[in-house]
Amino acid sequence: MLFDWVYGLFSNDMAIDLGTATTLTYVKGRGIVAHEPSVVAVQKKGSTKRVVAVGKEAKEMLGRTPGSITAIRPMKDGVIADFEVTEAMMRHFINRAHNRQTLVKPRIVICVPSGITEVEKRAVKDSALAAGAREVFLIEEPMAAAIGAGLPITEPGGNMVVDIGGGTAEVAVISLAGIVACKSIRVGGDKIDEAIVRHVKRKYNLLIGERTAERIKIQIGTAAPTRNFMTMEVKGRDLVGGIPKTIVVDSEEIREAVSEPVAAIVEAVRLVLEAAPPELCADIVDKGIVLTGGGSQLRNLDVLLSDETGLPCFVCDEPEFAVVLGTGAVLDELDLLREVALQ
Repeated sequence: MLFDWVYGLFSNDMAIDLGTATTLTYVKGRGIVAHEPSVVAVQKKGSTKRVVAVGKEAKEMLGRTPGSITAIRPMKDGVIADFEVTEAMMRHFINRAHNRQTLVKPRIVICVPSGITEVEKRAVKDSALAAGAREVFLIEEPMAAAIGAGLPITEPGGNMVVDIGGGTAEVAVISLAGIVACKSIRVGGDKIDEAIVRHVKRKYNLLIGERTAERIKIQIGTAAPTRNFMTMEVKGRDLVGGIPKTIVVDSEEIREAVSEPVAAIVEAVRLVLEAAPPELCADIVDKGIVLTGGGSQLRNLDVLLSDETGLPCFVCDEPEFAVVLGTGAVLDELDLLREVALQ
């Protein structure tokens, strides 16, 4: 305990929300210091790989790189798909957070999906240690999201949180600092983007990139019918003629296009409510369902969930930061961290 206290004086303890779409870094005492896409641009020369860019700069290169450079998203469905590139990405974020050289390596808390396997846990821990961590704790995303949303997780009452990220949607009922019932599905913002790409390809014979699909989702995407009929110009490559073309899409057709991944999230919420003990369900009727994560900002998703479940649903303040703020909050409470961390 004395060593922990001494180390704490000299090291910048960190929390990392290692997401499929974005990685957020929180440093104790300083707050969120980085909010960047989980993208790494790698140049291949023979058998060697060299990291050219990380984060925003690398995302700008997605779909625009020459043959020798590849823009890689090393996280897939919330877990590590490319160990070597993830390690390089984490090292970049850790070094940026530690802008001053310290002799003591940081303690790092990383959030992971609740359905993570032992092998995937080991991969996350190993990559963080290799990237320069002194000690690594893993915390489940719905738990971190609930703490970040300000829910009273240590009390004997049911709190329901739905965290929708880029790669996964996590639905959990939490009571007494533990997850009572949960479901992790590999459906998130990325699957919604893919549904938009497929729709535009099928209906208009137009090929668009994932960045364009994401822009469509943000500007006119909706989960439930809306009074405002929105349209948007979309540019892509015509699959018949092979030349660039511009089309106009509307919010209603995009709502239909994304209905499948949205329905999967609604079904996951239903399954968790069925699995939760009746006493906790009674608490959820009073408190409602809290939505967190960047994916929860899809227009009218809270309205759709409320209609489907009959429960009040609301999006927390700053939903995309809820997980990293919750992970950062446990850095100040080591007893709570040891209680909620995965073994």
